[in-house]
Amino acid sequence: MVIEALQSVLGKEKVILKEEAGKRIGNIFGKPEKMKVKALVLPTNTNDVSHILKICNEHKQAVIPMGGLSNVVYSALSDGSEIGISLEKMNQIEKIDTENRTATVQSGVILQQLQQALTASDLLFGLDLGSKGSCMIGGNIATNAGGLQAVKYGVMRNLVLGLQVVLPDGSIISDLNSVMKNNTGYDLKQLFIGSEGTLGIITKAILKLDTLAKEKSTAFLGLSEFKNASKILAQARSFFGDKLVSFEILWPEFYEIMTNERSGNKKPFTETYPLYAIMEVIDSNKLLDTFLEPFLENNELQNAVIGTSDQERKQIWGIREKVDHIMNEFDPVFLFDISLPVSEMENYHKVVRENLYSNFQQVHYSIYGHMGDGNLHLMLNCGDGNIEAKAQVEKIVYEPLKNIPSSISAEHGIGLSKKKWLSFSRSENEIALMKLIKKAIDPNNIMNPGKIF
Repeated sequence: MVIEALQSVLGKEKVILKEEAGKRIGNIFGKPEKMKVKALVLPTNTNDVSHILKICNEHKQAVIPMGGLSNVVYSALSDGSEIGISLEKMNQIEKIDTENRTATVQSGVILQQLQQALTASDLLFGLDLGSKGSCMIGGNIATNAGGLQAVKYGVMRNLVLGLQVVLPDGSIISDLNSVMKNNTGYDLKQLFIGSEGTLGIITKAILKLDTLAKEKSTAFLGLSEFKNASKILAQARSFFGDKLVSFEILWPEFYEIMTNERSGNKKPFTETYPLYAIMEVIDSNKLLDTFLEPFLENNELQNAVIGTSDQERKQIWGIREKVDHIMNEFDPVFLFDISLPVSEMENYHKVVRENLYSNFQQVHYSIYGHMGDGNLHLMLNCGDGNIEAKAQVEKIVYEPLKNIPSSISAEHGIGLSKKKWLSFSRSENEIALMKLIKKAIDPNNIMNPGKIF
């Protein structure tokens, strides 16, 4: 049997049997559920992963790669028939190259662990997520994570220089080249970035670093209408250039929930406004006041609070980041993350909101997101929260995207949750080509089967 084969090669200490694995939590985001796997394997190096996949491929045994388990589209969900492969023991930061500004890390490194390790060298890794205390670099790469600082640093596709990947048959592909320019045929690492563990297991990466900012300023803005937020964003890009790190948009329903008496957050203003925004800049503290002043004088900006200390900035970002509070307030919450042009955001919001309230007697509607990179998040509680209600909500959220440049998934991936709607963002020919790549690399379909397609 496959479990005995794994124990024979790896040792019993690296193979956790079904009963013991079932005592673990199988997910971080949402309601905790027990892990359901045939067995959970804990490799400590790339050769271990190679042995695991070779054995599983020979037995045609499905596997589920597992990182921090904070994914929200069920990309790492198992049903009990698969072998889980957790990268948690492969958690070493192997090298921080200060001269070339790169870091070589194993896939199980926690994002926050890497961020903290870099501060001593005055370096920064540009990815920043609400789940940074639990998510792993390998999972960030496999889902092409975006996050709060994509305006300046981009998403994971922009931050990965090289990868080491184990293919389904156990072959090891080491593209651990740290050069910025490498125009030698297909960029193979890009196949695995965003592949959600369906093509292979990422075991190591070389990441692009940046210089740590000497100072940060975060402004919380109160606005009367969306067009003013759009104008401020456009002018901030020109005024601050690459010093603009984040620009987030918050509609009032989200703001009110995130600042209610149970949230732990403080309201920045005594007044309420039709719209709110958060913008963050680096190494420009004295310029932020100067930039915002004309907008305040022209009433294009109703109010502003600027935080420069870590504590002040933390209070502002708490209103945006601590979205678990919404999960605690309502049950269930349907999650969406979509991409669309800034010029389409306000109309999209109005259409979705109107359709939700027209179709459901009870709606709890929260919409917010990364305005600076065209990404909105929706957290919705509608109707009885059953399967029928979810299907209706999905149609309301996705239908308006069909006729505009858009994506049904900006940064969460497809997993199980969104594969029904993949054709809204990908053509028939694109999907056929992706399936062809999957079949060529994983002919026995052992890698995270049923995800994406």
